[in-house]
Amino acid sequence: MLSRVARPVATAAGLGRSFSGSSQCNAKVAVLGASGGIGQPLSLLLKNSPLVGELSLYDIAHTPGVAADLSHIETRAKVTGYLGAEQLPAALKGCEMVVMPAGVPRKPGMTRDDLFTTNASVVADLTEACARHCPEAMICVISNPVNSTIPITTEVFKKLGVYNPNKIFGVSTLDIVRANTFVAELKGLDPARVSVPVIGGHAGKTIIPLISQCNPKVEIPQDKLQALTERIQEAGTEVVKAKAGAGSATLSMAYAGARFAFSLLDAMNGKEGVVECAFVRSEETESPYFSTPLLLGKNGIEKNLGLGKLSAFEEKLVAEAMSELKASIKKGEDFVKNRK
Repeated sequence: MLSRVARPVATAAGLGRSFSGSSQCNAKVAVLGASGGIGQPLSLLLKNSPLVGELSLYDIAHTPGVAADLSHIETRAKVTGYLGAEQLPAALKGCEMVVMPAGVPRKPGMTRDDLFTTNASVVADLTEACARHCPEAMICVISNPVNSTIPITTEVFKKLGVYNPNKIFGVSTLDIVRANTFVAELKGLDPARVSVPVIGGHAGKTIIPLISQCNPKVEIPQDKLQALTERIQEAGTEVVKAKAGAGSATLSMAYAGARFAFSLLDAMNGKEGVVECAFVRSEETESPYFSTPLLLGKNGIEKNLGLGKLSAFEEKLVAEAMSELKASIKKGEDFVKNRK
């Protein structure tokens, strides 16, 4: 019987909560937005993994330098840098996975929705290139607002006739990483051994940590549970404020993006029982997209494991998230519909 909660898995990467990587494969992975605040540390983590045989780095500036820098690291992944729109097709050719942190970061006072105007166009352009040049690849979108960028990705792939709902993922893993860390701090546990599924979306009140399904089981009084939930939901703002205008969550997001990528690569490589939460096309709720624990396999999503048994508090959170979630999804869908 599979646990609904993704457990830590062993790896050769040796980075904090251990990632998987006990067996080698030669996947070609592209990072779109590789020169940015998330892209550079994410590319470093991918370069360090035995699961990656070839690393294709793309951005509109500085990628040759980032690629040259990473290529000196004594791991076997071959690194190539691609610069500008004319080199994007070559960057994507033959890729089995694309990880997309491209776009502008959040600044103090900005919501994820404020990012929409710029990032929607970036994601639409990049996903169109993916649909044309590596339509079979796993597409892992980090670019915010994920609640809108995943519907954008879906609609672009649909327009080009290559849509596969099992291969498009909104990477919401940072919410899980934060939930694990904050619960561990509160209860005096080892964060590497705590697993909290986080469902819903990837912004504010649409982020729904299922503390009742935490492994190991924890008891948290209602007043502290409310505060903990709100901290997990607003943790991104916590980082934006702390960086005082110098950016948003980059290092923790790179870690979370790498964790998701390694889990998916492991599953593609034949490992069984790999479970991660992600924001995907879903029929689990009234929302057409929803993050839940997913059983991953060679072809992407093997099975949606659903919401599991929710507490009354968590059921209320799901109900309260619906209107915002559906509005963000519609915003993404409408953007593609109205795009020339």
